[in-house]
Amino acid sequence: MPGPTDAVPSEAGPAARRIAITIAASDAGVRLDRALQRQLPELSRSRLKQLMLAGRVTSAERTLRDPAQHAIPGLAVVVELPPPEEAQPAAQPIPLDIRFEDAHLIVIDKPAGMVVHPAPGNPAGTLVNALLAHCGASLAGIGGVRRPGIVHRLDKDTSGLLVAAKTEAAHAALSRDFAARRIERAYSALVWGVPSPPAGEIAGNIGRSPSNRKKMAVVSDGRGKPAVTRYRVERRFVDHASLIECRLLTGRTHQIRVHLAHLGHPLIGDPAYGTRAGRLPVQPATSRGPAGAAIGRFARQALHARLLGFNHPETGQLLRFESTLPPDMVGLITNLELL
Repeated sequence: MPGPTDAVPSEAGPAARRIAITIAASDAGVRLDRALQRQLPELSRSRLKQLMLAGRVTSAERTLRDPAQHAIPGLAVVVELPPPEEAQPAAQPIPLDIRFEDAHLIVIDKPAGMVVHPAPGNPAGTLVNALLAHCGASLAGIGGVRRPGIVHRLDKDTSGLLVAAKTEAAHAALSRDFAARRIERAYSALVWGVPSPPAGEIAGNIGRSPSNRKKMAVVSDGRGKPAVTRYRVERRFVDHASLIECRLLTGRTHQIRVHLAHLGHPLIGDPAYGTRAGRLPVQPATSRGPAGAAIGRFARQALHARLLGFNHPETGQLLRFESTLPPDMVGLITNLELL
């Protein structure tokens, strides 16, 4: 019988694929969707459930629609993969700063101001719209849809490095590595004041703010999700501000922004977390001259994803990328030096 990677002609159309496998003896009695996923690691269990419920998993002309049924050793099963559906977001030819690309993934240096994924408030002009146009037919499909697999996100006004998967297998492998903390990520942040000690770890559960549901906050034990950020002061601008490196041990929404604000050193320019407990951070007054005024007008949170390292999901090769600070943060540093 053909192995799990062999294609068999399908009556469903030229782009459809049928994969024939045999249930292994070691999978006796386990859930059928789990037994199938062990032999088809490029497909998620949720994707296999979707295929079963759609009637695309069969055995000897019998349709297997129950993902929870017990697997029978030696059972011959055929999984039919329909051609990927076209993604709902429109493809838009938006310029991208591409740092690496192959058949499995793409690494982008995202500018500040670009939203990663379409949403009601940002239906177009996003990174996903741009990737759909750039990658086109090279997207093999994620969950049956021809779309890029967004493994991690950067806030709209955070610049820097981001990886997206082109295939379901790459998406699954990268997601596992992110969850297992096998991805190296470092950020450059310009904050008010100088953290003390100059290096340390911020640990605190992050969840919805009880006072403002549109924001995240460090919440009490038993609420939110665990989050850990390590920081190190790289440069100080007298006592007014500092340039720090942040490394994520977890990946929660707004994690760096929330943790630094909780520490009492919010990001310069952060419109949501630039204050803590109603207290304004110590900021250079406009009376300090043009430099102080320019700092006060900085238009986004001063945060840049400068380093991204991971093992290639197909080859195992270590890939490591670095991104220099964008011009607006370089200009911010120049003004801080003048205080």
